[in-house]
Amino acid sequence: MTMVRAGLIQMALKAETGESPEAIRDKMNEAHLPLIDEAGKKGVQVLCLQEVFNQPYFCPSQDAKWYGAAEKIPDGPTTRLMQDYAKKHSMVIVVPIYEEDITGVYYNTCAVIDADGSYLGKYRKTHIPHVNGFWEKFYFRPGNTGYPVFDTAVGKVGVYICYDRHFPEGWRALALAGAEYIVNPSATVAGLSQYLWKLEQPASAVANGCYIGAVNRVGTEAPWNIGKFYGSSYVVNPRGEFLVEASEDKDELVTADMDMDKVREVRNLWQFFRDRRPEAYGLLTQI
Repeated sequence: MTMVRAGLIQMALKAETGESPEAIRDKMNEAHLPLIDEAGKKGVQVLCLQEVFNQPYFCPSQDAKWYGAAEKIPDGPTTRLMQDYAKKHSMVIVVPIYEEDITGVYYNTCAVIDADGSYLGKYRKTHIPHVNGFWEKFYFRPGNTGYPVFDTAVGKVGVYICYDRHFPEGWRALALAGAEYIVNPSATVAGLSQYLWKLEQPASAVANGCYIGAVNRVGTEAPWNIGKFYGSSYVVNPRGEFLVEASEDKDELVTADMDMDKVREVRNLWQFFRDRRPEAYGLLTQI
């Protein structure tokens, strides 16, 4: 039996949105450090934070001020800080950051850091919504990384980000590339999505025979007040069963022990990969 302890951190905004993006970043980074230390003390081996974890969810606006929140990966201050903490606790950390590629080209990105503090690479959010309250195309270019799977100290880890979760193709691509644990950092508010939150990701875990960790922020964020971020971060196993679930309204670290042998067990029992018919799916790339 190969056990891996996963951790997820959900948190409300700890700054005023009228402050500079740099000041907000510093406050949010600092606010997360005690919970990251707590994760280390609890033996967490792979940790994921929420979408764009050290900024507000600024996408209800279309304000160029927030371009100043973007930073380089891996050479920016947040990635370097998290490399230090990954090494300190011998912990894989998935770090969702607003990324600047070049001036004027920005991505919604996760940096993946191994347990020795080394930077393994990044995933850039593939599917970008653009509807009232979620004007993400103003801020984020669609990702161009494909679906990388990171060979970490605890196994093969994949990343999907928020709105991506509505698209089953990416989950499958990650699983076919070997992902055993996929994280989905998010920023999603109460409404229709709250029902889907507990439906889509367990279903994707079943369809792909993998563990999934889903992270959402909590609270409301002025001046936009688009709704309540309802937390409810959780980990499910390859049978879609909940191993842990966070509250809807508290800053919280939750942990779950994942028996990684179950990935092989479930994939061998439910032969979804064997029984796929890719030659019959051409329509998926034609419409």
